[in-house]
Amino acid sequence: MLNNFFYNCLGVAGLTLALGSCQLPKLTQKEASRAVPTSYVGTATPAADSTNAARLSWQQFFTDPDLKALIGEALQHNQELNIALQEIQIARNEVQIRKGEYLPFVGLGARAETAKAGRHTLRGATEEALDIEPEKRNPDPLSNFQLGAVASWEVDIWHKLRNARKSAALRYLATIEGRNFAITNLVAEIASSYYELLALDNQLAIVRQNIEIQRNALELVRLQKQAARVTELAVQRFEAQVHNTRSVQYGIQQRIIETENRLNFLAGRFPQPITRTDSLFNRLVPAVVQAGVPPQLLRNRPDVRQAEQRLQAARLDVQVARAAFYPSLRLTGAVGFEAFRPGLLFTTPESVLYSLGGDLVAPLVNRNGIKAVYGSANALQTQAAYHYERTVLNAYLEVNNQLASVSNLSRSYAEKALEVQNLNESVAIATNLFGSARAEYTEVLFTQRDALDSKFDLIETKMQQLHATVQVYRALGGGAQ
Repeated sequence: MLNNFFYNCLGVAGLTLALGSCQLPKLTQKEASRAVPTSYVGTATPAADSTNAARLSWQQFFTDPDLKALIGEALQHNQELNIALQEIQIARNEVQIRKGEYLPFVGLGARAETAKAGRHTLRGATEEALDIEPEKRNPDPLSNFQLGAVASWEVDIWHKLRNARKSAALRYLATIEGRNFAITNLVAEIASSYYELLALDNQLAIVRQNIEIQRNALELVRLQKQAARVTELAVQRFEAQVHNTRSVQYGIQQRIIETENRLNFLAGRFPQPITRTDSLFNRLVPAVVQAGVPPQLLRNRPDVRQAEQRLQAARLDVQVARAAFYPSLRLTGAVGFEAFRPGLLFTTPESVLYSLGGDLVAPLVNRNGIKAVYGSANALQTQAAYHYERTVLNAYLEVNNQLASVSNLSRSYAEKALEVQNLNESVAIATNLFGSARAEYTEVLFTQRDALDSKFDLIETKMQQLHATVQVYRALGGGAQ
């Protein structure tokens, strides 16, 4: 009879396996393309030159000590980085949770209860019907005491729990790369804002110099009016230009305050003066950034590495979802002591209890829900593949755009420098001619205005050069080492 029961159990298990493994949905996973060009379009970088600025730490790439001190403080106190650090901790805890599911669950427990059987219950009626002598009947009320250990373990036949743990580990690594990408962007944003601040300081200095020049010109016009050489119209035009330039000065001062506060925000502190050397801007020369070869982006860019790890995790999630179609095997067991009086609890072997069992369960009715979860996991994997390809494409285009920007801005700066030189000479010539009544006052006004605009443009172009250099470094994946 025992053999028949055993064979019946095997038959039920085989039927369960057959039902659980048939009719799996056929879904195709997308393979992400990892192909990238061998060189950057329109650049002079040799295809075989693998020297890459991304391998330099930000301490090596930036030479200004004030900028390096500001970046160092921001990396410690920036709120966004601290938020990302907590995301890493959450992902790390998820790995521990998944690891715990893979291991057996073991618990210790104790239980005490007491019950009084009613006359019309099975136990009470049985004792009454058997006419058991009162002294031999079960105590009424009947107490029961238990002490022991219980264990359960889901046998990971289909690697469902193991794959879930690996997926969580990959997402943990992805959060680390996400923080690295945030560091890369933060370093670049601080450097760009710092160079913008230096440019604004220099623009402010130029405006103040121009105000002084224009005030001297205004005094000269007033003297010429007294000599009846010009009219009040010339005086008013020169005075209006002084007021216009002072208005520009206040606008630049406001931009300086806003830029300082943006840097303070990135550094995670309340407004305070930003330590800097204004004259350093004129001596800054945009660094020559070695871009290497495009395939290096796959290992240098934190966002590309993050997308790669998320893609791998999504693939494992598909396997976890597929395993839900198969039967799951859970083993349970317990061992301990049980008695109706505490004094008999540890009496062996009479009070010893133990149990061992196994459950083999396969989904049968709610397969549509499992199919939906499996389909969603496959769609998320496809989405992750497209996201990876998009991230790689965006990385390549960013580098290519910034390399072209560095090249074109270098040529533009050279032309702007010649323009400033010519206009500075024009201002001196126009002023001398006006003083000798050989030029109209409007020529002086227009020449001064053009000279001021050209100096602003020259500083703006240099700031854009520095900004483009920083952006190339960021696009290559530098700053997070």
